[in-house]
Amino acid sequence: MSVERKQYCVDGQWKDSKTDKWMEVTDSSTGEVIAEVPCCTVDEVEEAIASAHAAFAEWSQTSLSKRTQMMFKWRDILMDHLDELTVLCAKELGKNLAEARGDVLKAIEPTELACATPFISQGTASLQVTTGFDTASYRMPLGVVAGIVPFNFPAMIPWGWMVPLAVATGNTVVLKAASYTPLTSMRIMELFYTEGGFPKGVVNLVTCSRKESELFLTDPRVKAVTFVGSTEIGKHIYSVAAAHGKRVQAQCEAKNHALVLEDCDLESSVNAIINSTYGCAGMRCMALPVIVVQESIADKFVALLKEKAMALKVGCAYDPETQLGPVVNAKHKESVCNWIQKGIDEGAELVLDGRDIVVPGYENGFFVGPTILDHVKPGMSVGDREIFGPVTVIKRVKDFEEGLAIMNANPFANGSVIFTQSGYYARQFELLTDGGMVGVNVGIPVPSAYFPFSGNKDSFYGDQHVLGLDGVRFYTRAKTVTKHWYDEHSRKKNIDTWEGTVERI
Repeated sequence: MSVERKQYCVDGQWKDSKTDKWMEVTDSSTGEVIAEVPCCTVDEVEEAIASAHAAFAEWSQTSLSKRTQMMFKWRDILMDHLDELTVLCAKELGKNLAEARGDVLKAIEPTELACATPFISQGTASLQVTTGFDTASYRMPLGVVAGIVPFNFPAMIPWGWMVPLAVATGNTVVLKAASYTPLTSMRIMELFYTEGGFPKGVVNLVTCSRKESELFLTDPRVKAVTFVGSTEIGKHIYSVAAAHGKRVQAQCEAKNHALVLEDCDLESSVNAIINSTYGCAGMRCMALPVIVVQESIADKFVALLKEKAMALKVGCAYDPETQLGPVVNAKHKESVCNWIQKGIDEGAELVLDGRDIVVPGYENGFFVGPTILDHVKPGMSVGDREIFGPVTVIKRVKDFEEGLAIMNANPFANGSVIFTQSGYYARQFELLTDGGMVGVNVGIPVPSAYFPFSGNKDSFYGDQHVLGLDGVRFYTRAKTVTKHWYDEHSRKKNIDTWEGTVERI
């Protein structure tokens, strides 16, 4: 069977790449290669930037009212294609259908936020700041913004975290889609022009390697870069792009911890942890891969966690019965399995091993079953580094204070969670945890799009987070205007050093 070779999108047109390097996209459940995408050349990346740059002048001057009307229409188009995009996401990534549907819905939610741009992008103004002087501050678009996308949320991150607020506030965009999972993003790109009716060049899409995307960090036409991926690359992007005068949002790795206290509702807590640690096969930065459990209930907790994990149905991502789908590809499966072995070698106790799981009829799929490593001690890398798979590690502690200290010692601080019925400990946790997104009896403390996705420490580099009012501020710059109209009284006055803007009694 021939494999389709995909194109890149510039100026609203899909074009054949001149590259001699192609990247495979697989069906994660079968292992079959379903498409190839181009590693676009530097010239093709430059072409995408040029298209966005050319489109900016007209798009930025388009009225807020018209841009908002287009975002309302765009939201409905995404809803109309929800089922189609869900299956495509599940096929190329491995999420089960419910998780893939959520991925697309999480692209729609920020689009709904963007429909409020006329309100959330408002500036401020005051009449008669000093006698005869008025001042107003406006939020203005930046220009061309670049989005560098990871593989694990092919709808939500490019078309939720990046495009809606950037476009609604008057910017133009170049997306570097993830080479492992570009198909969902490409299909949405098609809809953006064919049904959305957006002007050519407002959003452009390429697939390429890190080498070609370096142009986003240095080209003076690119004013801001949004990145989601590893901390190592995030630090590089932040340092290089900032040195070239660009704004940067770099959402990086995580190793979220949950603190489970002895007074928790045990069954409900384990159910929430099962969902958060194994959902999306652990391939999300808001998973809960580390559970810090109070010793007095640790044995009971681990036994219940194992029981419920073993009951999960592992299977084809687009089988409606599947609860845990495959990881994205063979390379990633090998990485996850290597991490499991490393945990064993470091001295952790293997409670449940998912490395050798086989799904009948899908023997070539990239499956890793639920895995549990207990008695993980400080200094074990398996407890500190991001695995990005369905692997749960257990750290046992004597009390709240020891648990909090272990959690805050981690260099990452994307999210943190506590399971307790104690209002006192819940409040202390809110106050003292380093986590940027905090859950109290909530396994996945991802806020709605109306609030920022607010990771801390080595989980984020930049000044303004994605989404919420942070996102609006990131994609806009302040312009402050001071006005004065001459009248008979002011014409008689001499102009002082501050032209009347300093006034004292």
